[in-house]
Amino acid sequence: PITLRCSSVRGVTRRGSIIATFTICSHSKEERMSLDVVIMAAGKGTRMKSARPKVLHTLAGRPLLQHVLEMSAGLGAERLITITGHGAELVESEMRAALPAAPLAFVRQEPQLGTGHAVQQAVPELADAGTTLILNGDVPLVRPQTARALIEACGGEKLVLLTVVLDDPTGYGRIVRGGVQGDRVLAIVEHKDATPAQREIREGYTGMMAAPTAHLKRWLASLKNDNAQKEYYLTDIVAMAEAEGVPVVATIASGETEVLGVNSPVQLADLERRYQRQRADELMEAGVRLRDPARFDVRGELVCGRDVEIDVNCVFEGRVELGDEVRIGANCVLRNAKIAAGAVIHPFTHMDGEAAGIEVGEGALIGPFARLRPGAKLGAEVHIGNFVEVKNSTMAKGAKANHLAYLGDAVVGERVNYGAGSITANYDGANKHRTTIEADVHVGSNCVLVAPVTLGAGATIGGGSTITKDVPAGQLAVARGRQACLNGWTRPAKAPKKPAE
Repeated sequence: PITLRCSSVRGVTRRGSIIATFTICSHSKEERMSLDVVIMAAGKGTRMKSARPKVLHTLAGRPLLQHVLEMSAGLGAERLITITGHGAELVESEMRAALPAAPLAFVRQEPQLGTGHAVQQAVPELADAGTTLILNGDVPLVRPQTARALIEACGGEKLVLLTVVLDDPTGYGRIVRGGVQGDRVLAIVEHKDATPAQREIREGYTGMMAAPTAHLKRWLASLKNDNAQKEYYLTDIVAMAEAEGVPVVATIASGETEVLGVNSPVQLADLERRYQRQRADELMEAGVRLRDPARFDVRGELVCGRDVEIDVNCVFEGRVELGDEVRIGANCVLRNAKIAAGAVIHPFTHMDGEAAGIEVGEGALIGPFARLRPGAKLGAEVHIGNFVEVKNSTMAKGAKANHLAYLGDAVVGERVNYGAGSITANYDGANKHRTTIEADVHVGSNCVLVAPVTLGAGATIGGGSTITKDVPAGQLAVARGRQACLNGWTRPAKAPKKPAE
């Protein structure tokens, strides 16, 4: 096997191609396949009481397993090997769809006979040498720096365990240490098999480790199931490493949250709040003002400029960008939106940009109770008021639709005033059509603009009109029935009730 390595760049052609020279470098198999990541995700998750596989339940809007895979994808691994079991086809298809560019591989554990048995299924996918990092698919908040520390400490030579010190380590395998200073790890004893004295140990094994791949393969082949559960425990390899003189190192995690797993809806909800509080603290440390960090949710990526203010119960999904001095009112939901500096989003506004996205210009005022849908692109100082919906439409600087209106597939010019109750009738039952409203047009209340139609600059549309033809610039268009008044007309009245007998 060979690798081409760029030695020098001599210039760039007129078409942008780089002129370079390359050297041929040979690499050993160990160098080319230095890291594999194995993620255990085969469990049913009975305590979730759900037909959906546990690892597909969501934290911050993404499946638990996706969090682990996304973190792992940044480690430079040759393969991300996920061990599936319960709901395997659904798990595999969703992860392939979510991470199409990642080096994913899947193996099945059927039946499920313990953690050691699970990793045994991944052996055919592992390199012959290097390092294998083992993670859990239901532990979603592992930090990349923690994973890198395990990999570096292993170096293809040591068995490195990630541990955590807890006030109540119930359910965790206990770390049994030895040596003069207690720096040697002798074994991990599962909680179910621990003696009363061992259960007093507060240092627990998190389920994560980094192991020399060649040793790991040999140890896995030697696992036995002579324990209370008749399962093959991955933790038994610690004693094997000790017996062979392979150094076993235990590194204590920075905190409890990053190593917490999910086994029930209660634990999932607790981890959600921990995650959201971490994100809230990060934003506040960067200068964002949150009215109450306990009532705040990011389910994607939130990027904030200076002096941003966010009120309570706001949800941010997908990618949301908030410019300098943006203010977000209470109870807003924003998904895939870019809000420019100085804009104010009043309470109860809902924005869902989907793939097309939403753009809101500088100094715009949106809401309350406004709805922006995919393709809404609003210029500077645009006003969108209560119960106004905008979809796939552009509105130029200073345009206003202040209440009870719909704009779909429309191009709206500068300083347009769009009256209450007015709509663009953009769908004929088969196709969408566009409405063009040029600068300085005034549309009265309760109008219907039947697309395709163009309203010329400075035109005025009388209230209650149904416009089906283009309106020339500067003209008044009125399209409604003539009002008639009937003299002497009497309103119908109900017949008097008969008296009771």
